[in-house]
Amino acid sequence: MSTVIFEVEFRGRRYAGVGLPTDAPVTLFPVAEDQLRNAVLAGGGTQALLDSLTSGTDTITVSADDPEVHFLPPLLPASNNSLVTGFMGTHRSKFPAPPAPDEEFKAPNWLIKGFGSWLETNGGPLTVPSTADELLEEPEVGLVFVNDEFGNPHYAGYTFGNDLNDIGLHLQNPWGWTPYAKLCDTSLTPWLFLGEPPTTVTGQIIIERDGEVAWKGDFSAGADSIFQRVPDMVDNLFSYAGMRRPGLVNYLLLGSDKASWHAGYRIADGDRIIFDIASHGVVLANDVVYAGQAETAASDGFGVWGAPSA
Repeated sequence: MSTVIFEVEFRGRRYAGVGLPTDAPVTLFPVAEDQLRNAVLAGGGTQALLDSLTSGTDTITVSADDPEVHFLPPLLPASNNSLVTGFMGTHRSKFPAPPAPDEEFKAPNWLIKGFGSWLETNGGPLTVPSTADELLEEPEVGLVFVNDEFGNPHYAGYTFGNDLNDIGLHLQNPWGWTPYAKLCDTSLTPWLFLGEPPTTVTGQIIIERDGEVAWKGDFSAGADSIFQRVPDMVDNLFSYAGMRRPGLVNYLLLGSDKASWHAGYRIADGDRIIFDIASHGVVLANDVVYAGQAETAASDGFGVWGAPSA
């Protein structure tokens, strides 16, 4: 298993740790906001990154479930200079036949989910519009890249995410409404695995309603589950200059297997979605929250545009 690092905010300061937190106390090392990203850009491999993380002596020890410990998405910058995007229709379960070894690469569909600052982590709510039609959870591998000052992407490691989306809206108009469908909130585990993208990821989706298990099913992810070749997908995406802006942190979601919607289950407001990623010993859990419409800017006939309504 790859070495794992993570970052947290605790009492107004950023810290980092090594390994997956357990019931035992967690040792945290104070780090600057850009320290680990700079260590990725400096190269040197896993050990150099660990040396950067653990170089400080002013450590603290806390409980992983301390309410003041706020886990962060991996390498999240304080600025909005980060982007969450994803690939669609990548898993072999959605294709009639496996690809031939010499099959020509054809880029899968791709979409923008939003800024990294929009990401939730474990325990955070996943907010969707009150008008959501039919929701679909998507357990995915997320690759993390940091661009250097020249815009060259540097691979940092991988994590896992839930690309929650409104598949009902997507199916009504696949060529036009998919970006709306993907504006549901997204969550990532805070754990950054310092290794090559995984070939095999296995686990179980568990959906709870009113504290009881309402649906569960197995899922697979990783390169062996994906129809396209992951290096080709990544290289093609980074051929676009917009993805290579200096300092940008890119979170790339690789797509998902079939899940609860395909089995006939319909997610409702308040459902809790749990990904038990057994192959890697981590869990991602979030509650679904339906949000109301945005309020108008004023109550005197002016709408959200700031112009008189009809």
